[in-house]
Amino acid sequence: MEAVIEKKIHKNKEKDCECDIEQEMEFSALYRWQHWVRAISIVVLTVTGFYIAGPFVTPISDPEPTNFMYALFRSWHEIFGFILISVVILKSYLFLFGRKHSMERAAIKDMIKPTVWLSQIGYYALLTKHPKLSGVYNPLQFVAYIGFYLMMFILIITGLVLYAHVYHEGIGAAIYEPMRFFEVLMGGLSNVRTIHHITMWGVILFIVAHVYMAIFNAVFGKEGAMDAIFSGMKWHKKH
Repeated sequence: MEAVIEKKIHKNKEKDCECDIEQEMEFSALYRWQHWVRAISIVVLTVTGFYIAGPFVTPISDPEPTNFMYALFRSWHEIFGFILISVVILKSYLFLFGRKHSMERAAIKDMIKPTVWLSQIGYYALLTKHPKLSGVYNPLQFVAYIGFYLMMFILIITGLVLYAHVYHEGIGAAIYEPMRFFEVLMGGLSNVRTIHHITMWGVILFIVAHVYMAIFNAVFGKEGAMDAIFSGMKWHKKH
């Protein structure tokens, strides 16, 4: 009899939990697609970029001049470079004007609130509860994303400067004069390459921190933070 009563109490508790939790759309399908296209592009660009800077694979020996491995790596670097440019422009448009992305813009409110900053830092230090946020990003995330996109635009500009000096027709010819301005501003092609390379290291460090914090929030937040970038849905407690 006591076991039956305990079982009923357990069921009631489960029902209460279900009533206290609701599912909410966090990221639209377009947001999720551009995220993964951007992620794949960054991986390909990192591998091919390091090869261009210092070839680490020896081509198969061939007496015929047909095994242009360096040119192959450079071509893939350029292809995914233009894909990344397209995705970054799309993401920037969604953030600024997308109707379904107003919750991203709402994160600006939390970024200027010292109390939210203190609560968020305390949460990461396992000292306080997660603060109630106005948008989808906490202040630390938002500042990190601003830094990430600044690095993206630096990579894009330096990449286009280098591209314009290799291809003198089509897109290369169209952007040559504007890119010359940035080349001179950065002190020449040698500095452009150095800035491009160093900025890529900044992106790599961001990705490591991004993955770590995503896992941290998924484990301690228990709101499906990792699931949201796949399904778009996140779980929230009703208030």
